Amino acid sequence: MARVAVIGGGISGLGTALMLGRRGHTVTLFEQDARQAGEDLNRDFFHWDRPRIPQAVQPHSFLAPVRTVLLTETPDVYADLLARGAREYHDFDWFGEHPPHRAGDEDLVTLRTRRIVLEAALTAAVRRERTVEVRRGSRVRALTIEEGRPARVTGVQVGTETHRADLVVDAAGRRSPVPAWLIAAGCRPPVVDSHRTGIAYLCRWYRLRADGPRDPGRVQTGSAAPFALAGVFPSDNDTFAVHLVLSTGDPTRGALTDPAVFEAAARRFPATAAWLGLDPEPQSAVLAMGGLDNRWTGFADDDGPVVTGLVNTGDSLIHTNPTLGHGVALGLRAAQHIATHADRIAADPIGFHTWTAQALRPWFDAQVTADRANEQRLAESSPPSDRRAAARAACAFDDPVVMRARAQVRHLLRPADDAYGTDEVDGRVTAWLAAHPDFSPQYDGPTRDQWDALIPG
Repeated sequence: MARVAVIGGGISGLGTALMLGRRGHTVTLFEQDARQAGEDLNRDFFHWDRPRIPQAVQPHSFLAPVRTVLLTETPDVYADLLARGAREYHDFDWFGEHPPHRAGDEDLVTLRTRRIVLEAALTAAVRRERTVEVRRGSRVRALTIEEGRPARVTGVQVGTETHRADLVVDAAGRRSPVPAWLIAAGCRPPVVDSHRTGIAYLCRWYRLRADGPRDPGRVQTGSAAPFALAGVFPSDNDTFAVHLVLSTGDPTRGALTDPAVFEAAARRFPATAAWLGLDPEPQSAVLAMGGLDNRWTGFADDDGPVVTGLVNTGDSLIHTNPTLGHGVALGLRAAQHIATHADRIAADPIGFHTWTAQALRPWFDAQVTADRANEQRLAESSPPSDRRAAARAACAFDDPVVMRARAQVRHLLRPADDAYGTDEVDGRVTAWLAAHPDFSPQYDGPTRDQWDALIPG
């Protein structure tokens, strides 16, 4: 059994510590924020200033790997998550009646909840775990490193104390200081692949009224204009978020932080208009997030590990723009792998680095490709160009076979080429096009003139 130090007490850090502890490893988790997610979810969500985690108040939908990892490793956490108000949504729920079951269909489930609910459930479980010690309000200031080829991390420094460990896990997030510490110690630099995205997010939270309407009808959760995307995130305990996405260069972005302007714009999209039509109670200001990038940070290069005794997970390893919701899913998959192979990784991390390149890196690359296309389209207000791709997207909401393929891609279960590249899916899309000969790709959101008319002069 290994002695493990985990740097960072976010979702990936908590999940890693919990799964390691339940396998008998001795774990110490260091988190510099003294506050923790507790019983008052609304207070924690709306009134906890967390500048190091700007995504904490943005909407989340947790994809299938979150559910499957929790059910496999920590079923008590999953039960607690549901008890706190998280809801399951199966992609086939769109049809009302599910099609005949196929193997894997049981995994096509989104968890609809705010991030704070998962944090609270993990925090409670970690508190119960005797093999895990949590030191809140404790900032790791450095690593202890022994010389070698490569050098070996032997622990962390917290204040004047040196805490020795067989394995250190960097779960400090997208602003982790660990790469800089390695370079300062004379190690080969980590391999960083970073891509800035020219996309900005704005969201506002609402709550359905106890005595008001609650059903928006059969409406998709996303809409689009040539220059903007809009979506709704149904969440826990009658809350939901409306969000708008547009280019960072859009001249109207600043005006949208005004709640009245934001809501007027959101009402021009069918998806968000349906939910705002339920007369919900606003719960927040308009919350903006920009400065986004996709960044991969690998602790191995062509010559092997740059250091041993250290691995990374969560946003420290793979930080992605939240458009596709990959972050927590990939973080918990990495946490599960670390916990399963901790002794082997402590001895030599090359297997972990190989696994991340094979299992996680393709999803990072897919996000980069998608974001480049979205950034260009939003900045240029480009019209839809690929008729068949647009038909496939529309067909998914009519045909369960195509919806299954869409869900498999969305939930990180199959690459797009595999899921959509079957004769069955291709035949269904061809038949759908034959039944809709006049179909042409188009947007369901406002025109630019309609949008600009909403913005005060």
